[in-house]
Amino acid sequence: MRRQDDERMRFARLDARRITLDLQADDLLRAYRNMLRARLVDERLAELRAQGYAAGGASCRGHEAAQVGCVEPLNVGLDYILPYYRDLAALLAIGMPPEAIFLNQLSRATDPISGGRMRPAQWNSRALRVVSASGLVATQTLHAAGIAFAAKLRHENAVAVTFFGEGATSEGDFHEALNFAGLHHLPVIFVCENNGIALSTPQSAQMSVAHVADRAAGYGMPGVIVDGSDVLAVIGAAREAFMRARSGLGPTLLEVIVPRLGPAGSMPDPHDPVEQLRVYLISRGDLSPEADAQMRADLAAGLDAALKAALAAPLPDPATVGEHLFAPDSASPSPTNPADGGKER
Repeated sequence: MRRQDDERMRFARLDARRITLDLQADDLLRAYRNMLRARLVDERLAELRAQGYAAGGASCRGHEAAQVGCVEPLNVGLDYILPYYRDLAALLAIGMPPEAIFLNQLSRATDPISGGRMRPAQWNSRALRVVSASGLVATQTLHAAGIAFAAKLRHENAVAVTFFGEGATSEGDFHEALNFAGLHHLPVIFVCENNGIALSTPQSAQMSVAHVADRAAGYGMPGVIVDGSDVLAVIGAAREAFMRARSGLGPTLLEVIVPRLGPAGSMPDPHDPVEQLRVYLISRGDLSPEADAQMRADLAAGLDAALKAALAAPLPDPATVGEHLFAPDSASPSPTNPADGGKER
């Protein structure tokens, strides 16, 4: 009985947010589809790693609502997104094809992200304005502040949004980025996807404050804590942050509290954001169990075809290892070899 009462209260809160945000059934179904697709891609990536086809990468399980909700107000092609290695759902939601994700994970020559040259999950796309992350923790926060500073100087209306885990907030880069962004009132949004543990280090061993968002006040910006299992709550907080950024009111630090879910096949988790949204949509008649099953089947068929094509794609040719090391500018001097007395190679 208590569980049913709790569920009714949760549904009532979702109904209220839905009205406030003016979200129609199609909007929520699109969010659910994006979240579900990310979950299914994530499961296939885990299988590739388990079977020895690929190495590296990290799961986005439990982060789907946080990521899909945060990019809902993003203007694709205008705004910049600087992700970290868990941001699979965000990239799929803004238009990165699943096959590109698979090709990147498998390090294939036709990988549109790096041609199979970079480690997995360092995603980028010029068309989508996705800026490649460094292999170092938290450096993307500085890049986001710099991009936002340039956008402000050029009088563009672009916003930079960057994602990171709570472990990144222990790095100096994070604090430098927030200080610079707050000082110059930059159009940048810092999104901390806090799942409570940075690799093996719990939050309590990293910081003395209760919440990452508490740190925002020291840099002159609002710090907002959001339930990362509730995609509607995330959309509301993200819209407010984008509005502030575009209006010249400066940056925002969003701390999205996300569940740390077990692998696929483990016991159901009541905090699973994909399952929470599915149950809500069915309860309100926006989605039937049959339509849900059909959506899953259609997504699975498309993803399996994309994965099959990626597995069949060629590996990079070792003879091309020296390509892309220098800019193709004929006006620039050719590289020289000091051992050859400075002669051109």
